[in-house]
Amino acid sequence: MSTMANIKKNDTVRVITGKDKGKTGKVLRVITDTEKVVIENVNVYKKHQKQGQNREAGIVDKAMPIHISNVRAICPKCAKATSFRRKVLSDGKRVRFCRACGETIE
Repeated sequence: MSTMANIKKNDTVRVITGKDKGKTGKVLRVITDTEKVVIENVNVYKKHQKQGQNREAGIVDKAMPIHISNVRAICPKCAKATSFRRKVLSDGKRVRFCRACGETIE
């Protein structure tokens, strides 16, 4: 579960395995129960949708979840796909930091 806390919504991530290997995108949603993330324009499938009260019928593209172990966060400072770690500052505040360059992320 420690990996779950280090990738958050709106982080930029790169897929490292699977059919979408090498693609990057922004995290739209983190699903903590199954340890999965939904990334925009990654792992997109066609969904045949019935007409509803507030939607039209047709075929729509839907971003499906991908397991969190198959993605690496991209550091905004050094632009490398790396893992984030947590540390406690002297004032007691917990922050994330890049493992490659050592810069704090928050």
